[in-house]
Amino acid sequence: MSIIPYTIAIAQADLDDLKERLAHVRWTNELPGVGSDYGVSLDSVKRLVKYWQESYDWRIWEAKLNAYPQFTTTIDGQNIHFLHVRSQEDNALPLILTHGWPMSVVDYLNLIDALVDPRSHGGEAAQAFHLVIPSLPGFGFSGPTTDRGWDRYRVARAWAELMRRLGYDRYGAQGMDWGSIVSPEVGRLDPEHVIGVHVTEIFSSPSGDPTELEALSEEEKNHWRSFLWWIENKGAYNPLQSTVPQTLAHALADSPVGQLAWNYQIYGDAVSFDYILTNVMVYWLTNTAASSARFYYENAHAQHVPTGATTIPLGLANFADVHQAIRLFAERDHKNIVSWNVYDRGNHFATQTAPDLLINDIRTFFQKLPAKA
Repeated sequence: MSIIPYTIAIAQADLDDLKERLAHVRWTNELPGVGSDYGVSLDSVKRLVKYWQESYDWRIWEAKLNAYPQFTTTIDGQNIHFLHVRSQEDNALPLILTHGWPMSVVDYLNLIDALVDPRSHGGEAAQAFHLVIPSLPGFGFSGPTTDRGWDRYRVARAWAELMRRLGYDRYGAQGMDWGSIVSPEVGRLDPEHVIGVHVTEIFSSPSGDPTELEALSEEEKNHWRSFLWWIENKGAYNPLQSTVPQTLAHALADSPVGQLAWNYQIYGDAVSFDYILTNVMVYWLTNTAASSARFYYENAHAQHVPTGATTIPLGLANFADVHQAIRLFAERDHKNIVSWNVYDRGNHFATQTAPDLLINDIRTFFQKLPAKA
């Protein structure tokens, strides 16, 4: 039950070991002129490694994280690391924010100050939040998981317990990537306390009824075809981590360049080198390549899966160049969608590429909800 203050303090020996490994990387071979046809190109990885060696400074990002209060606690036998940043506004709404893969709590650094102190960042006092930003079990500073079964439902139970332990009897949930899947489950599990859920994606699929697809507009059909193309051509990490995560992890745990390339396939060039490398560092320094990949396996093999739609108020902020949710499918799985906004900029990493839009969407969604769960 104890909540223990935590400060990130990576041993210099670990950074020296990384430097040594990068200095002796054995580069893979590559066919000439193929670009990214076969996956992440050698040139892309070499550019990132050069920056890693010559320009990147982990201590800067360690200090940025440590600028906010951090804690650990044990829930259901698992260490949970989290940032807990309280607003000075008396009526601020507690909000738990959940990252995805291959991301971390680093993603939310761009949002913290504006959400906690809206009056200093273009907002109103009524839009203030107390923020709880946990590292998913098996990710980053939560450390590796130590037993089976840490799927999205178990995480949702842990998040509800964390908010109860912090003394919050009413709160909101927000998430992106995996957080967009976990957060609605928090609302389903804890409806007496969750007033609403905000996500950046809704991963609802066709039911199998052919008339459902026929009912889509041409634009929606194109969105669905694009999503299927992405799954077939870019989504290899999903079936691999859902079936044999340990096989992959032997390579990632032994090679920082391997961890970099595996993560970079998702990031591409849409975000900064510092952002990519900081997230890679979080996985590398905590040795959570295996346990984070296992999260896919656990979800693919989840048992006692809830049935029926969620009923907690749900808000969507869908950004450009990302899986476009299909409302017909979404409304089958979520019966209380109260906000649906699609933006023409940003991307899957909206905290980095459109933080202003995301901040405003979170503020306006929760401000319109009833004060009580």
